[in-house]
Amino acid sequence: MNTYMQNFTKYLKTKANIAEPDFQLLIKKVEFRNIEKGEILLRPGEVCKHSFFVENGLLRSYTVDDAGKEHIIQFGSENWIVSDRSSAFFNEPSDLFIDAIEDTKVVLISSDFLNEASEISASFRNYNQIALQNHIRHQQKRINLLLSASAERRYMNFIKLYPDLTLRVPQWMIASYLGITPESLSRVRKELAHKNFKPN
Repeated sequence: MNTYMQNFTKYLKTKANIAEPDFQLLIKKVEFRNIEKGEILLRPGEVCKHSFFVENGLLRSYTVDDAGKEHIIQFGSENWIVSDRSSAFFNEPSDLFIDAIEDTKVVLISSDFLNEASEISASFRNYNQIALQNHIRHQQKRINLLLSASAERRYMNFIKLYPDLTLRVPQWMIASYLGITPESLSRVRKELAHKNFKPN
């Protein structure tokens, strides 16, 4: 199984500092899946039972408003985890869709896995707590950017957060994530290109 989960193995051993004996116990408790492009992993009204560690590929989470417009909450490329934490923790129906933008390989992480890993390994418990706080910090910053930042600043933050996605994600999806129109995004890109242009 480990040959299919190289990134997840590195995540547990390197970032979460899971010792080899604990790793051998825990790796048996996760599930590996191949997800086709466009496949939906979570729908509104369903309870989120797993977090999805992206071994390879690209996921997104998003909502759809009453007018049918999508609002992208998060992208998840390699080594990212995509989930609806509120739904999973409180066992409540989700408001989110999660689907695959590309053919994607994911590791399914259940709440039971997280609880057991935290009991087995103090290192994992500490790392998971830090990861949770980082998630909260990121969400707070994202809300602040959407409420008060210019389109250019939002886009620059997107590039910093997701440096590998500008060529993998359609412009309308990036615009949706930024809370602006595709036309506004195109204008921002042109203005940035003009600013960075230095004639010989």
